[in-house]
Amino acid sequence: MITDIKDTVRAVEAAAVMRLLPARPRLLALGEPTHGEDTLLDLRNELFQQLVEQEGYRTIAIESDCMMGLVVDDYVTSGTGTLDDVMAQGFSHGWGASGANRELVRWMRAYNDGRPASERLRFAGFDGPLEITGAASPRQSLTALHDCLSAQVDADLLPCTAETLDRLLGADDRWTNPAAMMDPAQSVGQSAEARELRLLADDLVALLDAQTPHLITAISRDDWDRARLYGRTATGLLRYHFWMADTSPARMARLVGLRDLMMADNLLAVAERGSALVHAHNGHLQRHKSTMRMWDQPPLEWWSAGALVNAHLGVGYAFLATALGTIRHQGVDTPLPDTVEGLLYALPEDHCVVDPRRLATALGDTRPAARVSPYYGYSPLDPAHLAGNDGIVFVKDVPQN
Repeated sequence: MITDIKDTVRAVEAAAVMRLLPARPRLLALGEPTHGEDTLLDLRNELFQQLVEQEGYRTIAIESDCMMGLVVDDYVTSGTGTLDDVMAQGFSHGWGASGANRELVRWMRAYNDGRPASERLRFAGFDGPLEITGAASPRQSLTALHDCLSAQVDADLLPCTAETLDRLLGADDRWTNPAAMMDPAQSVGQSAEARELRLLADDLVALLDAQTPHLITAISRDDWDRARLYGRTATGLLRYHFWMADTSPARMARLVGLRDLMMADNLLAVAERGSALVHAHNGHLQRHKSTMRMWDQPPLEWWSAGALVNAHLGVGYAFLATALGTIRHQGVDTPLPDTVEGLLYALPEDHCVVDPRRLATALGDTRPAARVSPYYGYSPLDPAHLAGNDGIVFVKDVPQN
């Protein structure tokens, strides 16, 4: 059995990954089963560098705030700001404290130095401005969209003034109140002001679309892309806040689904610009439905960003799931031998990429058991969904950072 599985194993290199795929993907998604481990991000960085140098990839998109990501993109493309400031202001979820993320940004800036704009690497955050405790105010994205349009179109075409937006938005802490995540009554998302803002945001996005022939000649492609990002983010945030105020049993399933929808829309926009490596949790990138259990409620189910993007791009989307052997500092010890992780752990390689189709052939009638993690922050592979992966990246042991 081990000999048969060993024949499915390759080094985690761009060329080996590409040989697994039926076509060159527009978006190559690399998942991770847990967050906060620089070992996994170092591997991501190495793969991205190879994709840049050997395959012509020019963008990396990670699971971080799409608006904050603009700060990183400005730095890597034109040197705006300092590396310290970028790491502090350009990442959400605490990702800016990662040494591997810092090295990624440093390398991208060094690579771009002196290169023409057409050859420069780009960075994108593709998550919404969302944290576990709640959502951002729509002020930044909504006012940025209004500012862009007011500078380029006749004032009488605008559905409102900047002063109207400011009055309706009110204080930002009304929107960011963390109590709203647990208590819908604390949310302002279905207030009269929020409902009016949803209509105005929709009208601003419609105006942006209606003025496309003018705008694509009046402003740069980057400014046009950013205006569209502002529109997606403003409408997405207002929609998210609306459903935060919902009291139905479907509230949490709808919220996690809306987050992945925002991710998917941002990824499809990234794909318009060219080939990109995408990095996020496996659960956001997989093709099958995602599930999550919260508190004592039935499991939530929703379509992941990867499933949504795959429905649009087909073979233009590829997904590599990452699996781990041990994370001993989190209590994840050697996997049982009858799990997929256990079978791969018996191999001599510290990390490798596995063809799931050849792995299935090597397993024959053997049905691996599902691994159970003692650590809530680590999601093992689901052996029932191996066929939904284009490759499996296996990392044998994750040392403490």
